[in-house]
Order: sequence, then C-alpha cells, then structure tokens
Amino acid sequence: MEQRTALITLADTLASHQGVTHYAISMRALKKGDFFKNMKDGSDCRTTTAAKVLEFFHTNWPEDLEWPSDIPRPKTSKKEAA
Repeated sequence: MEQRTALITLADTLASHQGVTHYAISMRALKKGDFFKNMKDGSDCRTTTAAKVLEFFHTNWPEDLEWPSDIPRPKTSKKEAA
C-alpha cells in the first residue's frame, strides 16, 4: 500500500474508532488540523513528516483496535520494550 494511502487509512480508522474527525487526529499528531484533508486532496508530505505521523499512530494506537493488516506496523523500539 502506498504510504499516503496508509496514513489516511490509519487516520480514518482511528478517527472512526474514537468518534472524532481526521481533523482531530491531525491536531493530535502534528498540531495542525489540515494534514489529512490535504492528503485526501492529493497532497504529499516529507518522509520525516510521514515517519513522525506513523510513529504517532504506533504509540497512540488503542489496544482494543486491530492495526490494519495491510499496513506494516513499526517495530517496537528498545526504549518501549524496556
């Protein structure tokens, strides 16, 4: 799955689970609400931004929500495992 599509899927999945909009997820992840709207409208992002957003999802993903199987989840860092 393309990275942009994966980030949008993660945002939509989490937003639906929490009963909020992708704007709220964007505010939590990046402190700006238009990130996922822009992505849905065809914009792209820098690799460092994508990595930051993916790390946000990995760190904040609820235990009662299954991570989408078609999106590779980041490996747990040594710091998290400790």
